[in-house]
Amino acid sequence: MEPFRRVTSIPIPLLRDNIDTDIIMPARYLKTVTRSGLGQHIFENWRKRPDGSLDPAFPLNDPRYQGAAILVAGRNFGCGSSREHAVWGLVDRGIRVVIAESFADIFASNAVKNGLLTVELARADLDRIAATGEAGRTVTVDLEACCILLADGVRIAFSVDPFRRRCLLEGLDEVTLTLARHADAIRAFEDRQRAAAPWLWETPTTRIAH
Repeated sequence: MEPFRRVTSIPIPLLRDNIDTDIIMPARYLKTVTRSGLGQHIFENWRKRPDGSLDPAFPLNDPRYQGAAILVAGRNFGCGSSREHAVWGLVDRGIRVVIAESFADIFASNAVKNGLLTVELARADLDRIAATGEAGRTVTVDLEACCILLADGVRIAFSVDPFRRRCLLEGLDEVTLTLARHADAIRAFEDRQRAAAPWLWETPTTRIAH
């Protein structure tokens, strides 16, 4: 997983409450087990009109926000089902940070596992950041300093769970974190198993050689 330090981008203003995971990633795209390509489907039911054409009024269709890496939403973002595809789609689209008033717990947990930073702020701060995006100006989200720097020099501090912050800063997912914590114990177990049951470690080539 790519380590997260800081991101500078125009923020995409989507100040709606209770944006659930079915809106973020429609259920018809949950059949895939790969992440690549899911970004084109995020918010599809909102981005497209009934005839399949793009709705120019929807923020993600606005040319100003093409390639933007920061999304600003309202309260209870990522509620609904626990589908990790919602996070996969956001990350595949290039979103590295979602700033909202609050998040569903499972969404926030899935986010950190995939390198997506979730930041909780008061509504007044969200309004200010969204207005910055509407004006076409960038903001910088700095995880090392735990602050957001606006174009006018205003700094907005935020807090992140220390464990989640470490995982993001070091690019640790659950597998790499387990290996980092228990590498010696895993290696010792493998040595004992190799001595007690060497046939478990044989490859097809070594079996033929025997």
